[in-house]
Amino acid sequence: MACVHDKGDVTVKLVTFLRQNQLRLGVLQSDQTVVDLNQADPRLPPDMIAFLAGGKTVLARANEAVAAASAKATYPLGEVTLKAPILRPGKIICIGMNYRDHAAEGGHPVPEYPAVFAKYANCVIGPGEAIVHPGISDKVDYEAEMAVVIGRTAKDVAEDEALDYVGGYTCLNDVSARDYQNLTSQWVIGKTFDTFAPMGPCLVTADEIPDPQTLDIRLSIGGELLQSSNTSNLVFTVQDLVAKLSAVMTLEPGDVIATGTPGGVGFARKPPRWLLPGDVVRLEIERIGVLENPIVSKA
Repeated sequence: MACVHDKGDVTVKLVTFLRQNQLRLGVLQSDQTVVDLNQADPRLPPDMIAFLAGGKTVLARANEAVAAASAKATYPLGEVTLKAPILRPGKIICIGMNYRDHAAEGGHPVPEYPAVFAKYANCVIGPGEAIVHPGISDKVDYEAEMAVVIGRTAKDVAEDEALDYVGGYTCLNDVSARDYQNLTSQWVIGKTFDTFAPMGPCLVTADEIPDPQTLDIRLSIGGELLQSSNTSNLVFTVQDLVAKLSAVMTLEPGDVIATGTPGGVGFARKPPRWLLPGDVVRLEIERIGVLENPIVSKA
């Protein structure tokens, strides 16, 4: 896929943002300014899923739009509000125990086939938005994850071609209510509370990251480093996951695959480290960005 660049070939990131109560599609440049793609070129799609589905043609047009963007189409980052890059994913497919140390800390063997579960669109929030601590759970946990965003329809994709179907990458916090997760053999009920899928701050197009198995990933709360790993430690690579999942289901533009979390989650710590109102969770993935979200009590 093509990539949007600014002068000096600095990595630029696709964002969904809010300005004057309007949702817009843009490009974040050097983490300082946002180019409004729709204002720079009204022919461009107005939302991220349509943008991804447009493929190389749309990306090439976006390159041209950014290069020619006027000052009227460019805003300081402080004048806009970044939202989740994909506001309403058709599917959020999550992979459990995809780092060996996380499987071990939970007392599980390394899976021979990906452990798949789901989150839903009600969970999605963006950078800076609050994770709402539900009053009915007292074991709310964090999980730092690299998320893969599908760029074009994928069905029965071969592993050696799988990255061609990836539109880009973002950060995702798979927030989990462990007490609810453990009520049954199925994990979904503990994973799908409202606000339990913070995502962002941007989507880095796939060509910016030719090898997604090389990225440092870490999570901290209040300056305390709780998770630190590298995506080279994934049990099932991005290629594996796209191939295996597309053998079962059709993956569509905007679908999100959360690739799993490394060791260091709250339930495995002694004593356990649960998320509490007042905490601010900071998730950082190399070359993608920083996702921060505060924890608040349910109103």
